[in-house]
Amino acid sequence: MSEYRIISDSNCDFTPAMIQELGVQIIPMEFVMNGKVYHNYPDEHDMSAKEFYRRIRAGETCTTNQINTATFLDLFAPILEGGEDIFYMAFSSGLSGTYNSACMAAQELRARYPEREVVVVDTLAASMGEALLVYYAVQQKRAGLSIHELEKWVEDNRNHLAHWFTVDDLNHLKRGGRVSGTAAFFGTMLGIKPVLHVDDEGHLIPMEKVRGRRQSLDALVKHMSTTAKLENAKTVFISHGDCQEDAEYVADQVREKFPGTKVYINMIGPVIGAHSGPGTMALFFMAENKY
Repeated sequence: MSEYRIISDSNCDFTPAMIQELGVQIIPMEFVMNGKVYHNYPDEHDMSAKEFYRRIRAGETCTTNQINTATFLDLFAPILEGGEDIFYMAFSSGLSGTYNSACMAAQELRARYPEREVVVVDTLAASMGEALLVYYAVQQKRAGLSIHELEKWVEDNRNHLAHWFTVDDLNHLKRGGRVSGTAAFFGTMLGIKPVLHVDDEGHLIPMEKVRGRRQSLDALVKHMSTTAKLENAKTVFISHGDCQEDAEYVADQVREKFPGTKVYINMIGPVIGAHSGPGTMALFFMAENKY
């Protein structure tokens, strides 16, 4: 069985320590602020997430770029020439064209290197939901799964990966077309906080509205309590838009309801944060039913 490398993109929001522990490769995605292009490197050497959210709170805007086919070709070709196969786990196709770019690159590379394997899988996931699926994929690879066995495992399990999240400022969702201007205006005025999830096609879907920040955080854990079982909630990932205290609050609630669970916390990077805004809180876990 040929050796293969698991690769994903920086929308995973992995910490550098987790990347090293898992032995995965992460491709940085691009974001643009004030006319300058930055890369979302996991070690934040281009711009830290803290600095990004400071600038967003100060009123700056941000746009994002998908990874293009040429970038994939440049990154993947040396790996294939070095004798490794590629297993690329892409940011949700429901949120970005990156998956399609990777598929186009893979098609060209299979023709160029017929003796090598290039597998591209749509995670249908985002932020540390994507990271959690990569985390489990690494465990399966270490258990001995071949590249195509792992492809089937990810496709069979990705829709058991639950994403539950809430945002603090509806205006960021308004700019992304997720809520109307009227809903954002009245929701902000009334302190309404939406609770959303990612559906089976990888799209963001509003599920309910609650009044007040604390209630919205409690709602995330409530959904986990109704859809997850202790045996498949041993590892939980939480990501946040520069609101560490709220992340710790959610983590404490999870540990109380699911004793023995490992909880990993990291900030949402600029590419997703550009669309969700400061104060976003997201909870990811494997569930019996996604929602």
